[in-house]
Amino acid sequence: MLLQRTTVKKSLRRFAAVLSAATLSAGLMAGCGSSSADRPSGDTAAATGGAFPVTVEHAFGSTQITKAPQRVVSVGYTDDQAILAFGIKPVGMVDQYPNPPGKTPDINTQWPWVKDKWGDARPEVIMSNGDAGPNYEKIAALRPDLIIAVYSEIDQAAYDRLSKIAPTVGRTKGEKEPFSAPWQDNAVHIAKALGKADEGAKLVQGIQDKLDAARKAHPEFASQTAVALSWYKDAVAPFTTTDVRGRLLTGLGFKGATEIDKIADGKFYTVLSPERIDLIDVDRIFVINDQADQDALKKFALFDNLPAVKNGKVSYLLDSEGPAIGAALSQGTLLSLPYAIDELVKSVG
Repeated sequence: MLLQRTTVKKSLRRFAAVLSAATLSAGLMAGCGSSSADRPSGDTAAATGGAFPVTVEHAFGSTQITKAPQRVVSVGYTDDQAILAFGIKPVGMVDQYPNPPGKTPDINTQWPWVKDKWGDARPEVIMSNGDAGPNYEKIAALRPDLIIAVYSEIDQAAYDRLSKIAPTVGRTKGEKEPFSAPWQDNAVHIAKALGKADEGAKLVQGIQDKLDAARKAHPEFASQTAVALSWYKDAVAPFTTTDVRGRLLTGLGFKGATEIDKIADGKFYTVLSPERIDLIDVDRIFVINDQADQDALKKFALFDNLPAVKNGKVSYLLDSEGPAIGAALSQGTLLSLPYAIDELVKSVG
């Protein structure tokens, strides 16, 4: 899975969303737009609307959006999915999971929860997971009228540069560390920027209702401590309770492994040394990796000897392969969460 998330600044975030699959890399060539980037599709134009003007406060200040955007670029790793949830197809996006060489279309437009939303649209890739930052020249060539950089680790300098291209909305004002804001906050934040605040609140509530129903149907979750983790660079790498994966588990009613948060020291995950394997000695474990990494983890004796493993209390969730449950969980968006919730509950059995 992409531990890089691109966020971890070259180390992990997509662990955050993709720890598993490859790691994330890649550079984009500037300036060559596809037909989808040349002008908004009819669907996009029809979907914009909303209440404008609107002013959005964020970590880097405030941004005024005077009218419904027609050409939106997503600089956050999963912001494209939030934008899609409101019927708007971004003209540019981050390549969160590396596409298999020579394979088209981009895997990031083909997940079960986004494929119908994208349709035939093919957004330009303006950054790949693991890159040091977005390709500003390519973004400028797309002529955006709004840039969304919410689920992103951009800093003030990057924000200032993006703002010279188009009005830019950064991560939520209260988010201390990149990728630590609740998914609900990110969704509402993006909805407001699109003039869809009321619709965003309804979509968030719908997912919250789904979580509440799952928690009610499984009261046993409340007595169990759970952790989501990946096998990364020959080590166990658990996610914190403030990461989207950890938040989803607690949203389902599980207790979080808060000791992991302490040693992660503000990051969304940490890599455990062998002597700290005790931190994942919990009641329920969710492994997010593709098959080769799952197989490697199962051969790691310290993991294999954990009580949860011996008692069959581990859910192995393929990341970018197969049903891609891990990707849905890691992305934690308005579109992926309903799918992730259903599949997580099934995996517990």
